[in-house]
Amino acid sequence: MTTGVQVYRRLVNYSIQYWHLLLLAVVGLVLSALTQPLFAWIMGPLLDQAILKRDPEVIRWLPVGILAIFLVRGAAMFTASYFMGWVGRKVVQQIRGEVFNHLLRLPVAYFQRKTTGDLLAHLTYYTDQLAMAATRGITVLIQESATVIGLLALMFYRSWQLTLGVLIILPLIALIILYVTRRLRRLSYKVQSSMGEVTQMGSELIKGYKVVRIFGGGAYEAQRFAMTNQRNMTLEMKRLLTELLSTPLVQFMVALALAAIIYIATREATLATLSPGIFMSFIMALILLLTPIRNLTQLNAQLQKAIAAGESIFALLDETPERDSGTRTLPQCQGAVTFHQVGFQYANSTAAALKNISFQVEPGQRIALVGKSGSGKSTLVNLLVRFHDYQHGEIQLDGVPLPELSLQALRQQIAYVGQDVVLFNDTVRNNIAYGVLGERSEAQVRAAAAAAHALSFIEQLPQGMDTVTGDNGALLSGGQRQRIAIARAILADAPLLILDEATSALDSEAEHYIQAALEHLQQGRTTFVIAHRLSTVESADMILVMDSGEIVEYGTHHELIKLNGHYAKLHRLQFAA
Repeated sequence: MTTGVQVYRRLVNYSIQYWHLLLLAVVGLVLSALTQPLFAWIMGPLLDQAILKRDPEVIRWLPVGILAIFLVRGAAMFTASYFMGWVGRKVVQQIRGEVFNHLLRLPVAYFQRKTTGDLLAHLTYYTDQLAMAATRGITVLIQESATVIGLLALMFYRSWQLTLGVLIILPLIALIILYVTRRLRRLSYKVQSSMGEVTQMGSELIKGYKVVRIFGGGAYEAQRFAMTNQRNMTLEMKRLLTELLSTPLVQFMVALALAAIIYIATREATLATLSPGIFMSFIMALILLLTPIRNLTQLNAQLQKAIAAGESIFALLDETPERDSGTRTLPQCQGAVTFHQVGFQYANSTAAALKNISFQVEPGQRIALVGKSGSGKSTLVNLLVRFHDYQHGEIQLDGVPLPELSLQALRQQIAYVGQDVVLFNDTVRNNIAYGVLGERSEAQVRAAAAAAHALSFIEQLPQGMDTVTGDNGALLSGGQRQRIAIARAILADAPLLILDEATSALDSEAEHYIQAALEHLQQGRTTFVIAHRLSTVESADMILVMDSGEIVEYGTHHELIKLNGHYAKLHRLQFAA
């Protein structure tokens, strides 16, 4: 298991690259820390020389000295806080960017086993926790540690005998802090987990608000959220209670030492060896010691939250990205696809999702995948684009095994239109000319939109191509969103095309035009069509009928009807309905 020291060391490594600014901040922190023992020291000459002896020289420089102490303290604190804050925010910006960029490279399986709320918490809540560790954590640690060292040094200088009495309580303080550290870190993990649940439920509500309203799920969702919210509050209060009890307990230990020191220092034998100024200087240093000890105790609680967040973030950053060991490219891909004895099983499943899948597709052929839900149709095309890697057999594209191709080279050969359309909160133009398609000309974008029967409604939007579509195209109808996705696939002009119920969200009139556009799009391209409506695939060159991860029948529509097997049964059921 990763220790807190390892996590914090890794976090500090991000800060080290800004060492010149950190150095200025550390100098400021040390200078501001030294003003505390200086202020305690000045109590000696103030009482002994200025008040009791009325020394004019001391009376003259003492006010200037006090002003100088506070002037240095203010300038040093400003310098330290500004540069430490800048470094801290820069570190958080860098880590947040790394998390986002790493999410872009993680395999599909990682997203399938994580919730949206948990991943969003990594980008927001967890990185904000790290901000405290990267700024206030280092600031308090350096400043208050230097203050404690300086005050203890002054106390030793004033009276080493009395100081040794104070140090007796240090083992007790260390034990308290050790117990509190372990408890706070454990509670911090639980708080983070509950925050992920809160974020997830909020995300589900925002995405599914229509379902919630239509099916009267408001009370149920409110009750679920209230329970999760209450659990988060209970954990936060446990953490807060532990944090708040530890501080006065440590301060009480110091107060015990202070009471004992005052008792000893006011005895006749001790007073004979200490002047009033030295005694006051010692007591002032001891009193000033309470604040940095309190801050260091509270810092421990905050650091445990940051370390727990850091451990979660670094665990994500250490996740293995998509395997991309291929080096070959296909500058002139023809679209020939071969599956040979391909087998695949999901990591969390006991049964194989695909078993002994073998078939061959010639360039330009149209292949339909039919079968009941869960038969393996989507898994098969996911292997083709390497969202998952098969464990048995081999898949080839133009005679090249898929693992030998780089992911970029492979996926540039494929266009995809799915039933669940994904649009980004960006302009219509940028949603069509998305990613590597951004280099296409305005004329090409408009031609693709026209071919997808989308240009007519796009031109009627308030800003035309520059209209922002909203969250996942919320400002557009289902059919409009689908046509933009089809325009994106048309613009890609890839030799392989995957259609997953691509016309399911269209009305009858729009579907007529889109089917014509898709027929044109499929000319000369190898096309895999996942279909539930068998009427849309009757003209396919080959139909693969899947059941329980296996191909149980294959052939043309007429061949399969004559066979009078699975496909014929599905066909009769649909047309009877």
